[in-house]
Amino acid sequence: MNAELRGAHIVQMMSGCEWDDDDDTTDGYRQLAYDGEDFIAWDLKTLTWVAPVRQAVPTKLRWDQDRALNQYWKNYYTKRSPSSPVVCHATGFYPDRVVVFWRRDGQELHEQVDPGEVLPNHDGTFQVSVDLDLTAVPQEDWGRYECVVQLKGIEDIPTPLDPALIRTNWGKTGRDGGSDTSSEIPDGQKGLLAPTPDPKVSIL
Repeated sequence: MNAELRGAHIVQMMSGCEWDDDDDTTDGYRQLAYDGEDFIAWDLKTLTWVAPVRQAVPTKLRWDQDRALNQYWKNYYTKRSPSSPVVCHATGFYPDRVVVFWRRDGQELHEQVDPGEVLPNHDGTFQVSVDLDLTAVPQEDWGRYECVVQLKGIEDIPTPLDPALIRTNWGKTGRDGGSDTSSEIPDGQKGLLAPTPDPKVSIL
């Protein structure tokens, strides 16, 4: 055993959000220290980790590969207000051929929508997020919207936009937050990586 690793050691983590009153933007930070010295920090702009010491380089390289988690941290730290986009997040599906879209009154939307790319999860399944801008839509009209997930071989999975179920990074529900709609693969199927009959869909 390396002599440097023997005995008690201290790991510290600091994370949080900062609001810019001038332009209403948010910034987030997440960093770790080891025995009082900076070890690794997350860069929101590049969605990568910064290693100030060589001992942290292997960790940086490994964490940089988890693009899905880094995208999650971005959403976590930048979701800020009722004017933020509503995010439909589908995860736990396999293979990666999936279509996720928003529709209003049964019609697929192409405006107000920002589709994301399909990203890998650590267990071999995949996830994807699609943003919907509801800035100019009164809350009483939200019930006209729903997120739809299409996977080959199964029926469409619609998830209505319900303000009461919307969640934020503060853990609140209702109009002040974002929303998350999810359906998850049974644990037994994750190991087999069989086509997923029950993906997890969330509205953030």
